[in-house]
This record gives sequence, C-alpha cells and structure tokens, in this order.
Amino acid sequence: MADRVSQSTQLSGWWLTFIFILPEYTLLDPSIKKFIPLIYDFMGKIPASIVIVFLVTDLYRFFESLTKRTMALNKLTSFILICFLATGSFYAEAQEKKTESFTQTIRGKVFDQKSKAGLPGATVMIAEIDPVIGTVTDEAGYFQLEYVPTGRINLRASYLGYEPTSIRELIVTSGKEVVLEIAMAESLEQMNEVIITEGLNSVDAANEWAVVSARGFDMEETNRYAGSRNDPARMAQNFAGVSGANDSRNDIIIRGNSPTGVLWRLEGIDIPNPNHFGALGTTGGPVSILNNNLLGRSDFLTGAFPAQFGNATAGVFDLTMRKGNAYKREHLFQIGFNGLELGTEGPLGVGKNASYLINYRYSTLALMQGLGFSLGTGNGVPYYQDLSAKVDIPTTNFGRFTLFAVGGKSTIDLIGADMDSSSTDLYSEISQNIYNSAKMGVVGMTHTSYYNPSTYGVISLSADYSFSGNIVDSLSSETRDPAAFYRNHYGLSKYRAQYQFHRKVDSKNNYTIGVNYDLLGFNLQDSIYRGAMDRFVTLRDMRDFSGLAQGYAQWQNRVNSSWTITAGLHYQYFLLNGSQQLEPRAGISYQHTPRSSFQLGYGLHSQLQTLPIYFLEVEDSNLPGIRSNEQLGFTNSHHIVGGYKYQITPSIRLKVEAYYQHLFDVAVESHPSSLSMLNAGADFGIPDVDSLVNAGRGRNYGLELTLEKSFSGSSYFLLTASLFDSKYQGSDAIWRNTAFNSQYVFNGLFGKEWQIGSKNRILALDLKSTLAGGQYITPIDLAASRAANEAVFQNNLAYSVKNPAYFRTDMKITYRVNKKGLTHEWSLDIQNVFNNQNIFRQTYNPIMEQIVESYQLGIFPIPQYRLTF
Repeated sequence: MADRVSQSTQLSGWWLTFIFILPEYTLLDPSIKKFIPLIYDFMGKIPASIVIVFLVTDLYRFFESLTKRTMALNKLTSFILICFLATGSFYAEAQEKKTESFTQTIRGKVFDQKSKAGLPGATVMIAEIDPVIGTVTDEAGYFQLEYVPTGRINLRASYLGYEPTSIRELIVTSGKEVVLEIAMAESLEQMNEVIITEGLNSVDAANEWAVVSARGFDMEETNRYAGSRNDPARMAQNFAGVSGANDSRNDIIIRGNSPTGVLWRLEGIDIPNPNHFGALGTTGGPVSILNNNLLGRSDFLTGAFPAQFGNATAGVFDLTMRKGNAYKREHLFQIGFNGLELGTEGPLGVGKNASYLINYRYSTLALMQGLGFSLGTGNGVPYYQDLSAKVDIPTTNFGRFTLFAVGGKSTIDLIGADMDSSSTDLYSEISQNIYNSAKMGVVGMTHTSYYNPSTYGVISLSADYSFSGNIVDSLSSETRDPAAFYRNHYGLSKYRAQYQFHRKVDSKNNYTIGVNYDLLGFNLQDSIYRGAMDRFVTLRDMRDFSGLAQGYAQWQNRVNSSWTITAGLHYQYFLLNGSQQLEPRAGISYQHTPRSSFQLGYGLHSQLQTLPIYFLEVEDSNLPGIRSNEQLGFTNSHHIVGGYKYQITPSIRLKVEAYYQHLFDVAVESHPSSLSMLNAGADFGIPDVDSLVNAGRGRNYGLELTLEKSFSGSSYFLLTASLFDSKYQGSDAIWRNTAFNSQYVFNGLFGKEWQIGSKNRILALDLKSTLAGGQYITPIDLAASRAANEAVFQNNLAYSVKNPAYFRTDMKITYRVNKKGLTHEWSLDIQNVFNNQNIFRQTYNPIMEQIVESYQLGIFPIPQYRLTF
C-alpha cells in the first residue's frame, strides 16, 4: 500500500512540475493560458486529508531511502512537489480574486551621509507608478508614502546640492510597512546619478571609511540565498575571499585566516561570539544567536579595514539592528530550522518616532530530529533559545537614545556510549560522553548628541557575558564505563565605555576620533585527568579583572569627484602585561570613469591572543600556578589590497581584488615545533599549549573575482572565484600549509521570481553551488594511536595531507502570498541536494582500532513558514 501511495505521489509530483512550468510557456503560446484556471481550480479542490496522507507517507519513505543516492533524489522530487500540492488551494483562490490588489506605506528618513543630520525638503518619489507617488521630507528629514502597490518598486531621493540616490527593486508586501534610512552624499560638482541599492540589492558598504574589501548586506539578502539558514555568517560564505570551515558550524575563513581573527560588532560595540554552542575563544557555532529578522543595513569587511576597528586580523562583521515601526504595531510568526519565533514591534509612545522591536526564538531541532532529519549530532538533541530587542527614542533637543539587548543559551548531551562502534557524526566522540552548555548575552545603550548640523558625538555603554561549560567523561573501550576526564567552567565578562566624535568640516573633508575602554572579567576554571599521575591537574584557576584600552582617529578627503583619500591610526594597550600597538591605516579610491574605479588599501592590524590562553598553567609539579603565556603580546598583520570595479550595466558589476598579508609576532611554542596559533579555530575549541612566544610568521595572498547582478528584471546572480595560498612558519622555521589553505573557492548563485496569477503571489527559486579545495590535515599515526589508545598525530607532517575537494549544491523554493494586512511565506531549502559525500575529518576509533572518516551533512531539507501581520 505504501509503495502505491508513494508511486502516486511521484506521478502527482511530476504532473505538478509541468503545471508550475506551464505558465512560462504561455509567453510562447498564449492559447495555453485559458486552461490554467481550470487546472488551478482542480488543485484547489483536492481534499486536505489526502494531501496530508501523501505528505506524511512520502516524508517517511523519503528519509528511509536517504542512504541510497538515486532513490533519495527520486523521493526528494516527490517530497518537494507534494509540499507545493499542499498549497494548491492558494492558486485557485488567486484566480478567484485575481483583480484584488493591496497597498502599503513606505516611511523613513533622509539624512546626510557624513553628519547624519536630517535633510528637510528632500524629494522622495516612485516614478514608474501611474499616477506618480511622491512627497517631501519634513523639518527632521522624515517622509511617508501611502497607498504604494505591493510588489517591487524603484524609489528615488533627491536634494539640492546632493547626489541623487535610487533604491532599486525594493520589495513591498502587505504584511509589513517598509521603513527606510536613506543616506545622501553632498555633491562636489555636477555628477551622474549614483545608484545605491537598498533592500534586496545592497552591495556597497554603509561605512564611508571602507575603501576596499567591504560588502554591504541586509535582512532580505540573508533570507534569500539558498543554504544560508537565515544566518549572516553562512550568507557571507558566498562572498569572494570567504569559505566555510565545515557544515557543522558557521565559522568563516577569510583569505586563509583563522576564524578566530574575525571581529563581531553590534550597534557599534564589540561583542563576544554570537552563536549557540560556541566555545570560548572561537567566533562561530552551529546556530546563530543573531536574529536575521531584526538585522538592518550591515557591513562585512575582509581586509585593510578602517581605523575604527581594532583587535582583529582577519575581518569584521559590523552589524546593526533595524528600527521598529514607530507608527504601527506589526507582528511576526515563524517556524523552521532555526526555531519557533515570535516577534513584535511598534510605537513606544515616548515622543515622536520612538519605537520598540523584540523577538524570541525557541529551538525546534528536537522536532526535526524526531521526524528523521539527521542533524549530525548522533542521538544528542540540541536545545537553545534566544531573545533580541531594540528600543529607539529620537528626541528634538536631547539627541537619540538607543537601547539593545541580545542573549541566548544552549545545551546538548553528546553520549558516545550510545553510538555504534562504526558510527560517526559531526560532533560526538565514540570514546567520550560530552555534556555541553553555553550562554551569551549583551546589553547596550547609545546616546547620539547632535552638536550642530555638521557635528555629532556618540556615547556608548555596554555589558556582555559569555559562558562555556563542559563535562567530559572518557569511556572504556572494553566495558564502555564512563570515567571523569575533563571539567571546565569558562566565564568572561566585559564592561565597555566608548565615545566617538565626528565632524564634517566641509563637502570635501570630515574626520572622526574615538576612544573606548573594556573592563575584562575572568572566571576560568578547568582541570584534566592525567592517567600517569592518577589525578586531576589544574589547567586554569583565574578569577580577576584586567583591561583593554583602544583609541583611533581617521580623516577623509574627497579631493574631487574622482579622488578620495582616507588615513587613520588605531592604538591598543593591554593592561594585563603592558602590550601595546600603534596601527596605521590608509586608503585611496580613484573614479576613472563613471563606470570604473580603482582602489588601494593598507592597514596594520593587531589582535590579542584568545584570552584563556594567557591563564593556562604549566603542568609541572615543581612550578605550581605558573602562567607561562601571560606575557604574550599582539599578533600583527600587514594588509595590502588593490581593487578594480566596473559597472557593466546599472544592475551588473564586476569586481576584482588582489591582496597580500604578512603576519608576524604569531604565538608559537618556545621549543622547535610545527604548532602555531594561526591554526587555532580549525576545531571546536582552542588548543591548550603553554610556554608560547611571539616568534611565528605567516603569509596569505590571493586573487578574487566577483560578477554580480543585483536583483532586477525578476532575477539575480552572484559568481565568485577566490584563488589563494596560506602558509605559516612555526618555531621549527619550516613553512607549511595552514589548516585553512583550501587554495580555491568557486561559488555560483542564481535566483528568479515569477508572479503566479497576480503580483500578490510570488514563486521564487534560488540555487547555489560551491566548489572548494580540500583543507590540509595532519595525518594520524595508527601504530602510536593503538599503543596510546587515543589519536596520536604526526606533528612533523603537520597539514601535509590534503582532503578531497568539497562540492555542494543547495536549492531553495519560496512561495509568498500577500493578503489584506498580512503576508504568508513558505520556503523549502534543500541543502546538498545531490547528497554529495564531503569528508569532514579523520579520527581514531579506539574500539575498532582504526582510522575512520566522518562526512559532512548529506541531503538536508529545511522547511520554513513565516507570517507577518
């Protein structure tokens, strides 16, 4: 019976494929069009009970056959199309009400890009609508456009003495008003219109100081790309120069650098690792705490970044949270891979334009695993929850006040005792039971004072806390009985005060000066059982405070309409050991023609070691409590980047960048060895190594190409190619590959939208393929591992064996429906659609006494539903 049901669903699926493609063929033969309403009407009359039976039956058989690639693909096709069959009634309804149309309100603020002052009397209009919809901004720069039809529109802002700005292909839905912040640059002379792209097409960084290696993005882009899981870090893996460490985490590798070199910022404040299950000292995790539904216009920088950013050597995620709607209460319900989510926003009732924004999310992975989804966690079930909020209060005489908070906690038990001796997964160890818990939270307040139309200052106060706790029990290879092996309790707190002063001198010159101080609190305890001593040995026992002071100054001069020069200095001082560093930064941009430009950037960038490294105690009974790493200084890196941009058409651009990085003062062992902290972050934690010195080196160089079509004409594409080499030198003075030297990454993304019946119903298809070189690994010594009953690596051959290339294709299908006052959105994101077997890692299995390979996630469908109203 089950076979007959499955066969019928497959036949229905292929028939439905033809139905979805059929409307496109009406462009060639309009006579076909008259039959479509009849087919949609028939689909709408299919009883829901039959659809549910088909769907549940096929779900079961689909996951049952995942181990066989051919059968998996056949079942996958059926599963996808039956999901669309479940929404067939919407198509029938679309035909019955195809004349119904909906409108929405667009509101926002127009302001000077440099001084942030509102521009009164600016014109904002939507030209292609008949009749034209337009308005002018009020005395504070605010505007409102009413009765804007749903769909995609092009909006234009203009102001006397400023370069006109166009926002292209802005999406307008019936379930949520559009709130914009439009920055305008003062004209130096009469110039052609400069087109920036907000909403779905943001590509230029919002940070005007970033000359090279910078990319803007927003919420819609994070939602759109296949395989991104609504995660800004996974989304950024599609950009040139960036690759992912593995499918199990969202760590990002920038130009061969360790993920630990990435700085996360939120609302202008440095924050700790914003990911669930994140180990202290790392910057990634399996699931992001950051809620993409709250993201505003944000930047991602990959090298030679401006002087305002410090304590990072690889890149910067500079994130902002959008403002809530200050005139109407709006709500969100969403369920999918990232969890069950509820959100609300609206006017705060404290003065004009004040708003609040809050979202709560609870994990649904237990439900997904119960349905048969393999999460790569074996029998372990991840649990997590997080909360994000923002309050924005602009005032007439006292500036703008902003409060924000983000926090999350997570737990998982990875029980190796429950694993089969031949099984592998992405997180568990067959020789250990691991009980993990993690927490992260940050709360901040900023006050922006507008001293005059050309000068403002920002005071920020924040507090954050991150915690990681692990209980690890080793398992006997014979009896499988647990024995205590490792315990840790890592807590880090930070209290920050910072001030930024910005002045726009004239239309050509502006500068900014900033200082900040971090009061760092440590609560670090961990110990490990040493069999030779038959006792636990303390690795860390630190409860204390220290501090990090930073300051910067940067200046920008727009020499003329072609040349722009920036220069700056960043300074850091670490109170724990007196380490300090002065870092020059500079950038030049030359607009060669209206379509082409050249860029050149340089920066010296420095970063502290991962903080727990400083407090590691030497394992020597004769030297109890000695911290041999406490005097470690900064790791330093020179960045040199040259770039070229060419705007082929208003929506298609080519970008080429070449770079060289020289890293020095890298932490390595004091005796000759292959170890280098440049490879920290290749695994789930940071290595515990004492007696380190700043004597290592490294180098990264490469070429990056980007060909991108912003969303226009119902489609977009993004093609990136990254060719690079990443080497390091340990204290043995031998140049080796780093753990992140995959040498090449190619990405191809494509997306298209179709109107179904009316402009209120949109079907979208997004595709992504990635081909990347395999990463280098250190081989395991099998004989030594058998003798030690644990993995023993051949460190003299560190990172000499290259894994096979990584290939993965993702596909996402989205269906969006506008109703009066609300918007439904269904999506199915199928990751690794061809079920390609990409190697994850090699481990030693003490039960089998063999080296075993584990693989990354196979085919992995992620359904999601979102309702805004």
